[in-house]
Amino acid sequence: QVQLEESGGGLVQAGDSLRLSCAASGGTFSSGAMGWFRQAPGKGREFVAAISWSGAGTYYTDSVKGRFTIFRDNAKNTVYLQMNGLKPEDTAVYYCAGPCYSSDYYRATGYVYWGQGTQVTVSS
Repeated sequence: QVQLEESGGGLVQAGDSLRLSCAASGGTFSSGAMGWFRQAPGKGREFVAAISWSGAGTYYTDSVKGRFTIFRDNAKNTVYLQMNGLKPEDTAVYYCAGPCYSSDYYRATGYVYWGQGTQVTVSS
């Protein structure tokens, strides 16, 4: 059974940084894209970032461009989301997902497995 486990969430102040990690177990996703989504209270799940299998392709929603960086270590079956310059509007539960074998990284339906999520809270 493939499992994705996120870690690294927490409560921080605006302007601070966090690094989220997503470790895959029970399988390897070295041939698929991985993504991060988030869901704020009362809102739907939103695409945040994705990274291609090789790591050469990265994709971000506009609101996080220049602040967040997604990267992966296929040898460790782990994908990361470095979040800098956090804002209160980044507050959400962050979910790791993968693999995605289509080019439509923005759609949650393209991802096979999901983690349980990690809470990120940014205070003003």
